[in-house]
Amino acid sequence: MSTLASFESILTVADGLNTSDIHLSDRCYPTFRLSGRLVEQTDLDQLTPITLQGFCKVITDDRQYQQLVEHRSIDLAFTSKTGLRYRVNIYFERGCPALAIRWLDGSFHSLEELRLPKQLLKLAQLKDGLVLVTGATGSGKSTTLASIINEINETRPCHILTIEDPVEFLHHNKQAMIHQREIGRDVNCFSDAIRAAMREDPDVILLGEMRDLETMNAALMAAETGHLVFSTLHTNDAIGVIDRLVGAFPGEEQSGVRQQLSMVLRAVVTQTLVRPDNATGRVPVNEILIVNSAVSNLIRNHKPEQIYSVMESGRALGNQTHDYALALRVKEKLIPREQGVRLARKPHAFNELVNQLLKGYN
Repeated sequence: MSTLASFESILTVADGLNTSDIHLSDRCYPTFRLSGRLVEQTDLDQLTPITLQGFCKVITDDRQYQQLVEHRSIDLAFTSKTGLRYRVNIYFERGCPALAIRWLDGSFHSLEELRLPKQLLKLAQLKDGLVLVTGATGSGKSTTLASIINEINETRPCHILTIEDPVEFLHHNKQAMIHQREIGRDVNCFSDAIRAAMREDPDVILLGEMRDLETMNAALMAAETGHLVFSTLHTNDAIGVIDRLVGAFPGEEQSGVRQQLSMVLRAVVTQTLVRPDNATGRVPVNEILIVNSAVSNLIRNHKPEQIYSVMESGRALGNQTHDYALALRVKEKLIPREQGVRLARKPHAFNELVNQLLKGYN
């Protein structure tokens, strides 16, 4: 069996088990993430440095392999012979290459099919500003954003520009015209791409990730100049993203950035995937902050701790806290109450929320 065929055979087994992630590393069996849990596949061959090195060579082109040699890590997209797409991160550990592979569901699902809150549809109708989708690695941020971008593509005659590393979901022109730029292949870095975007007449910009200060600054400027910008950050709550973003800037710039953010931020959606007890699959739990004049004022005056109470009292606007989102999942019988209590940030108040929802109160 050729090296490429051996690599693809692992992907085929993973596909048959409905695997979300694959880990390949030295002296280990291929390990799959199934419904959130890592499971070693001892029926497959144990991996060796020679095998892993071979995998790296057959799934990269010359430019990518040279980048891997120089920088010791690389992100890339790989399409199997069966047409399935994967995001691959190759990195070195103990001097040997290792691969983290994420299956990319190439089909687009509606927000309803993904069990996402219906108020996210309103984000697709925004005309300008900044929308952030946050959460841990593997929490489904890219899938949620792809669904929103697809909604725009299906309903609005506009120009959508995506900047990704690598391109994960392949979009095709529908109502909108859409161009997708990949870091390393079409443009050098995120900050260069978003600055260049100002000359490419976009209405909507999807920025795969705000990784550095320069990119954050460019994204804020793009949102400030009348574009609708979507991006991601790695934070676990909607309010924390504000401090994370402002805190990335030097101290003397933070007051100005807070002012800028208060004007352009439209919404923050934090996503967590929960695996129900004694069940397969995972359920999204979304904390949502919809920015209105009250929230803008609190951002501007550096009072993020007061935003939480605005979220609790502003459910009619689409806001929902993490615990309220959990309580909704309990009401919908997607997760058991006991699990919700364990995951809640305020367990005692959470029980009361569930009781109110079961009685029909919002």
